[in-house]
Amino acid sequence: MSKISALFTLTLSLFSAELLQSLPLTHLQSAKHDGFKTEFTEKYFTQTLDHFNFNSMGNETFSQRYLITDKYWKKGYGPVFFYTGNEGDIWEFALNSGFITELATQQRALVIFAEHRYYGRSLPFGKDSFNTPQIGLLTVEQALADYAVMITDLKRQLAATDCPVIVFGGSYGGMLSVYMRLKYPNIVAGALAASAPILSTAGLGDSRQFFRDVTADFESIAPECRDAVRGAFHQLKELAEHQDYSRIQSEFTLCKPPSSAQDIHQLNGLLRNAFTLMAMLDYPYSTHFMGNMPANPVKVACETMLGGSGLLANLRNTAGIVYNSTGVLSCFDMYSLYLECADPTGCGLGFDSLAWDYQACTEIDLCYESNNVTDMFPPMAFTDGDRKLYCSKRWSVTPRPDWLKTQFWGDALSTASNIIFSNGDLDPWANGGVRKSLSSSLIAVNISGGAHHLDLRGSNDADPASVITARKTEADFIARWVKTERTRLQRSP
Repeated sequence: MSKISALFTLTLSLFSAELLQSLPLTHLQSAKHDGFKTEFTEKYFTQTLDHFNFNSMGNETFSQRYLITDKYWKKGYGPVFFYTGNEGDIWEFALNSGFITELATQQRALVIFAEHRYYGRSLPFGKDSFNTPQIGLLTVEQALADYAVMITDLKRQLAATDCPVIVFGGSYGGMLSVYMRLKYPNIVAGALAASAPILSTAGLGDSRQFFRDVTADFESIAPECRDAVRGAFHQLKELAEHQDYSRIQSEFTLCKPPSSAQDIHQLNGLLRNAFTLMAMLDYPYSTHFMGNMPANPVKVACETMLGGSGLLANLRNTAGIVYNSTGVLSCFDMYSLYLECADPTGCGLGFDSLAWDYQACTEIDLCYESNNVTDMFPPMAFTDGDRKLYCSKRWSVTPRPDWLKTQFWGDALSTASNIIFSNGDLDPWANGGVRKSLSSSLIAVNISGGAHHLDLRGSNDADPASVITARKTEADFIARWVKTERTRLQRSP
């Protein structure tokens, strides 16, 4: 689920806005970025370190990064569009969520993208952030409190106290947007939660669902594609059983030959992760989000699987769509390209992977399995017991499997309001979220031909009609919520 931003580097050119100079409690990041032009200004907010304990950390603070633009805002009147940052560098999300700024031009909104604590440059303890006990302040609850405090203070500083706030998020960020509306309805008037698996991550659902749905994406291109992938993994299994490690190294162009069952397990994880990413990012145009991906990568993958002379070479080349898109790698180092962790769908690389692994070991339940029966992948279980053992060894913590269900309502959402749950039917995360409307203000928007939070991306000529319609629906609901909340705020004493 986590973003693999370590695979590539984005450079940006920042523009400042007059309104955003010298706000109290913030300071402007002065580093220059080249390559991309953007209307956002990068700033830092002085954030409370521990919102829930007045003794252990007292009033200590850290610098939390956020991006802001008032380019479209009708000052003091237009709404505030606030992105609840998730597991990665906040620039990644800002540059791949163009719908929010497009909507801001229509509704004259102030736009803020906030970075999640312990990700990107928002490290509360710097290089020591991932040590024990420092990492203990990485929780969903602390992140939500960060956003609530930031919204409240920035509204006051910007003379925006009567401006309604709508939160946006994709994937885990979408989960956070839902939670913000549930926990802080006094601050947040509505939420757009795109591709938010709030049910499966709370332990509700089928552990086989995720990789079954990844498989379905490839099967929809051609059943032969699914069969070819399954056949290639079977050939790999036979070679491993005969300990023909030199042949495996040759077929997969590995930097080092495997030498153990653990190495084969790692290789299977690396290969499975490539298919996961292509299914998630199956956009109808090329993208540079979570790596470089061609247009319609699932189709490209199936053409690769069915086009060569050997299944193992085809499997290697298909994985290369993800891991070697530039063609510069002469071999695959399977332990540096993929890190096994408490999230079987992938934790990514770098410091962000450490933070996500910890979250998957504590609150966020990602016990998904492949079994080679309901999916095309090798049997790779990750049970509650496996999670408990791994997390105890890695972080000295015991997961709380039911905590999200208790803290954030699970599937008992009927008394909530003003949340849009959008999902694309190509996204393997979709069936872990809300697919049916629960009330007139708990709206499910299903996007035919849509991949992972496609609706948050900016408009593109290759967009399917379904996502154009979805964005229109979302815009209409948000405008309605803004109007209602503005009236309420103006009437308040």
